[in-house]
Amino acid sequence: MTVQGPLVTVASVLPFLQGFLHLPRIILPLLLAFALLSGAVMSGCAGAPVQEMSNARQAVRAAERAGATAAAPEVLGEAKQLLKSAESHLRRGDYRTARDEAELARTRAVEARSLAETAKASQQP
Repeated sequence: MTVQGPLVTVASVLPFLQGFLHLPRIILPLLLAFALLSGAVMSGCAGAPVQEMSNARQAVRAAERAGATAAAPEVLGEAKQLLKSAESHLRRGDYRTARDEAELARTRAVEARSLAETAKASQQP
């Protein structure tokens, strides 16, 4: 048996790959690259942004409890609007946009909470 590189080792371990060894040397790497890329794309976009939506909802609630309704109404309102839009995109199956907007909503809600806490701290004697 002649050693032809790592493909012989892989083929000896996984017999079903032996049929692919007869493909021209240019096609085999392209097929492998396509398979890996397809898997990466599918795994990155497959699921709904459940965690991002939860994070955004919790951040909005925390901002409200901190008093952002009075101290930073514009920023909190923007966070709520982004969350509402994210929920709409989620219902339509547009997960990428839903994820992006949920992350923005969380960021704006955290900002609103920070503004509210700063306002409270400046009012205390």
